[in-house]
Amino acid sequence: MASDGTLYAQIESALVARFGVDLHPGNKLPTEDSLIDEYGVSRITVRRALQNLASKGFIVTKRGIGSFVATPALSQPLTALTSFVEDMDAHGLNTTARVLVVEEITAPAHVREALELPLGAKVVRIERVRLAAGQPVSLDETYLPLHLGRLVAQGDLENEPIFDLLEKRHDTPLVEAAYALKAGTADSPTAAALDVDEGSAIFRIERTSFTTGQKPVDYEILHYRADAMTFTMRLPRAGASGDAE
Repeated sequence: MASDGTLYAQIESALVARFGVDLHPGNKLPTEDSLIDEYGVSRITVRRALQNLASKGFIVTKRGIGSFVATPALSQPLTALTSFVEDMDAHGLNTTARVLVVEEITAPAHVREALELPLGAKVVRIERVRLAAGQPVSLDETYLPLHLGRLVAQGDLENEPIFDLLEKRHDTPLVEAAYALKAGTADSPTAAALDVDEGSAIFRIERTSFTTGQKPVDYEILHYRADAMTFTMRLPRAGASGDAE
């Protein structure tokens, strides 16, 4: 028989898998009695699972009322170049993408500059909503040089990270990236994609990723819901050396 520890972890995973399917932010979770009947476990096991979900910010419990699905509130350290899927995996969240646009366009000036392309060069533009536990967290615009973009566009963009397609399928290792972050507000299309009110706060991130030889191969504009993501970093003091005494 599975241990209580294994059981409550299984119930946590089963509930998280339902987020964005039949349980959405603000929805009330089934009662403890319903979960006991559904999973055939003890009350203490159900309560442990709910307590863990609450401590991770996945649900909010209101005494005497019940537990409700929370808007994802995630913390992401900016210490290395990682993909959205890798970031969400670190939180134990399943991820998917909703593909909105895949098109070939003449590179706008800012894209041409980021990817170091000549005037009139074509690029592949991919626009996706990134979801964690079924909830929209980020709206991503990705620009790739034409030859590489055409290859990436053939992949399963709903389930395969573009970083994986570049590195594992198309022999394009990513070695570093340049980031620019600033605060912004959601315009109408962004608000609709992220399921927030127009004018809601967002993080706007421009990221250019480089392959070997410092060649830029991936330029992105990422729009993160500010209520769902906190970015953290630890920086040394300029001129500091060793531990303080």
